[in-house]
Amino acid sequence: MNEIALVFAAFFGATAIILGAFGAHLLKKKLSTEQLQSFETGIKYQMYHAIVLLVLGFQLKESSTIDQYIFLAFIIGTLLFSFSIYGLVISSAKNKKIKFLGPITPLGGLFLVAGWLLLFFKFTVL
Repeated sequence: MNEIALVFAAFFGATAIILGAFGAHLLKKKLSTEQLQSFETGIKYQMYHAIVLLVLGFQLKESSTIDQYIFLAFIIGTLLFSFSIYGLVISSAKNKKIKFLGPITPLGGLFLVAGWLLLFFKFTVL
């Protein structure tokens, strides 16, 4: 599972840089200030969790069940949270907002919170 976390860390890091540059250069002219801020929020959270997955992928050696749940929570949370924001912002900029993505963003946020709480539980109780 550590290898999967490291693969997603690399993927999230690379795509955060690519999408950040895309937002800063190409979308800046097409998005409102509010839309651009939302897009940047997705980028920031994606990069934060890329770094977390990278660190945990190298640090958590035992591959216990809780470690697997932590990795999965961060991976699923980042995919749902950040990528739904990208979809919402880009689709709304084209006046074709993909409405079903709206509830996915907070669900992704819940997965991210769950990952952090599981990490807290691992460090304090186990």
